[in-house]
Amino acid sequence: MKKVVIVGAGASGLMAGIAAARTGAQVTILEHTPQIGKKIRLTGNGRCNLTNIDQSPGNYRGSHPEFAQEAIKRFSVPDTIKFFGELGIYTKNRNGYLYPHSDQAADVAEVLRAENEHQHVKISCNSAIRSISADKHFLIETESWTYPADALILCTGSKAAPKTGSDGSGYQLAEQLGHRIVKPLPALVQLKAAGKEFQKLAGIRAEAKATLRVGDYAVQSDQGEVQLTGYGISGIPVFQISRFAAEALEQQKKVQVWLDFFPEFTADNLLTFFQQRISHISYKRMGQFFTGMLPGKLPEAVLHKAGLEAALPVGQLAPEGVMKLVLLLKAYPVDITGTNSFDQAQTCAGGVDTQEVDPGTMESRIVPGLYLAGELLDIDGACGGYNLQWAWTSGYIAGTSAAGGRLPRKE
Repeated sequence: MKKVVIVGAGASGLMAGIAAARTGAQVTILEHTPQIGKKIRLTGNGRCNLTNIDQSPGNYRGSHPEFAQEAIKRFSVPDTIKFFGELGIYTKNRNGYLYPHSDQAADVAEVLRAENEHQHVKISCNSAIRSISADKHFLIETESWTYPADALILCTGSKAAPKTGSDGSGYQLAEQLGHRIVKPLPALVQLKAAGKEFQKLAGIRAEAKATLRVGDYAVQSDQGEVQLTGYGISGIPVFQISRFAAEALEQQKKVQVWLDFFPEFTADNLLTFFQQRISHISYKRMGQFFTGMLPGKLPEAVLHKAGLEAALPVGQLAPEGVMKLVLLLKAYPVDITGTNSFDQAQTCAGGVDTQEVDPGTMESRIVPGLYLAGELLDIDGACGGYNLQWAWTSGYIAGTSAAGGRLPRKE
């Protein structure tokens, strides 16, 4: 019977434990914190967005995003639904986003814990790794014990949300074993902006399309509720483009986000709409022009940026003034100076170079018998269940392969 040791009891580690044990291995999971599955319990605001029906390639990112697509052909969304269904998690579909019917992320962590227990997987908490030696076999040393293993799976997570146990220690372990690390950067994170205007706009939420521009080029965009904060911008659309902003900032490129506060209008349609609005409320002041259209102090900021006085009668607004407002509201420029820290990030861009890993088995191409899974690898997903699907996919493949099993490739 093969001995498999897994480092990390998060989503990918718990999945790997079940897969390896079901394949016939004797499995031990080492977790350096007092609790397993802590990040699972917090994901999706405590509801746990398990996966997503839409598995288009653009939802997985990294230096080589095709690596994730190749792996998902071996453990897909239907496999995930079946797996959790057999553990007792009945899912519900919210526009393609799948959640446990109970809306309780803790239930997902609990069924994974229970199944590991059922499969006789030994889980040892408070077991920080002191050293790993790799020859024909592995010796994994903790403060209290040394564990021999025929195969080792690193499922240590990234540097994101370190309070959940993801402290980046896995990068050091992988590097010591010979792997190259693509520099980790915060992803699915808020963006910091230049200018004092955001201190006045803090707390405003508005439907908008956020377009990331690097230099003179539009790189990525997403639409939804954008939150304006004292330091800059937040919300799901900002999270979706943040990893690309982080990479560009790391390369010291000029980074802007253009906010379109009227994505349902073309510029020409918005111009026509404003012209009609002017004819209806020409007796009002410009300070009242956006009442019922834009929230909070956002109109004040728009007028200031357009060089228009709030006291100006609407009927006296010149045609070039109207065009200024249209252009601003379709592309309100936000100069990005940085991201929030790893503490606020939901995941990381970067990690172990996937060119050094076999996507069909998750085995290292450098160290035979070493497997890697989850956020530790240079793969990150968009918001919407993709990072968890990556954890389930990579963990299941790594666990099965480490125990000597094989998974078929599906088209």
